[in-house]
Amino acid sequence: MTNSTDLTGKLLIAMPDMKDARFNRAVIFICAHSSDGAMGLIVNKPAPDVRFSDLLEQLSINEDDQTTDVRIHIGGPVETGRGFVLHTSDYNSDAGTMEVADGFAMTATLDILEDIATGGGPNRSMLGLGYTGWGPGQLESELVNNGWLVCNATDDILFGRAAEHKWTAALKVLGVNPLMLSASGGSA
Repeated sequence: MTNSTDLTGKLLIAMPDMKDARFNRAVIFICAHSSDGAMGLIVNKPAPDVRFSDLLEQLSINEDDQTTDVRIHIGGPVETGRGFVLHTSDYNSDAGTMEVADGFAMTATLDILEDIATGGGPNRSMLGLGYTGWGPGQLESELVNNGWLVCNATDDILFGRAAEHKWTAALKVLGVNPLMLSASGGSA
């Protein structure tokens, strides 16, 4: 199956009958999508026992009074030891910032954490430990099988602190009442 619609910069919203528990009520920001596959970050599943200040200490990064507390999320089940910072496009690292979509970028290099620790990072950001990934045609197949809904990303959904409300907020972008979603989909 070819990639007829580029979903880069869009949000995937898990349908209620998602079989994989790791993606139950997940909202995923798609960072890259092509005929080679797709990569994204879950934006609504905070890592329960990981604090940004602890991460900085573990990486021997000194923080100052300007340090912004960055919410750390479980970005996905792939490469969970790696961090990916999704952020507003006001920040650019010479070491490797990838412009994702209008207003959004991703950086996976240590310098962004150093800059955030000293008050020089992006206006808004979240850090994902690990990422979600799909092989060629896999995401398209899941979409055809009603596994996901797709909507436009908003700053509040990506960077808001109320992770427990992001799934419902993403559905509201589409005008969908979560109570009206069927736990089982069909196709015509």
